[in-house]
Amino acid sequence: MPTAVPITPGAIHYPGYFDREAQVAMVEVLREALKQAPLFTPRMPRSGKAFSVRMTNLGALGWVSDAAGYRYQSAHPETRAPWPEIPKKLLDAWRELAPEAPPPEACLVNFYDSAARMGLHQDRDEQALPVPVVSISLGDTAMFRIGGVMRGAATRSFRLQSGDAFVFGGPARLAFHGIDKIYPATSTLLPNGGRINLTLRRVTAG
Repeated sequence: MPTAVPITPGAIHYPGYFDREAQVAMVEVLREALKQAPLFTPRMPRSGKAFSVRMTNLGALGWVSDAAGYRYQSAHPETRAPWPEIPKKLLDAWRELAPEAPPPEACLVNFYDSAARMGLHQDRDEQALPVPVVSISLGDTAMFRIGGVMRGAATRSFRLQSGDAFVFGGPARLAFHGIDKIYPATSTLLPNGGRINLTLRRVTAG
């Protein structure tokens, strides 16, 4: 396994976790999955403002956001079809990076074009908050920022490149984090550019 780089207590960066061959294979799997669960544009609760990222999900449950709020559900909000299964390669990564955790139930697939951003936020819609979150980056490099459990806490920024993994749990599980910038043309993995972020989560406490 690639070298673990601690960022803050509970937050660990694994540069180059997936090699190029594994990245290419994962993109092919995702292309097939998106035929069943196409990307959609989530919207902010109440205001209905569109996110700058497009997204979909894999697994038994998928995270969605719309005027009704943030939640997990078992079907795509537009097609109403069940989400595709989480690929074995991602399940293997989960077992290696979060070996003591129960299996993930959701894999968020976020697509960032060169203009997309993700403001500082907490991942707190899950019941299983003691279980870490595992993230995989594919495509163009992103500037990732992570802080503390309070919104006003100091933050630290670093770049996530294609193939990198990032895990946050323990004292960092509810840390505020976000994506400040995408660096176009920093990867040739996706023919039309952009970044895919795969976020594996355990949702239920059972």
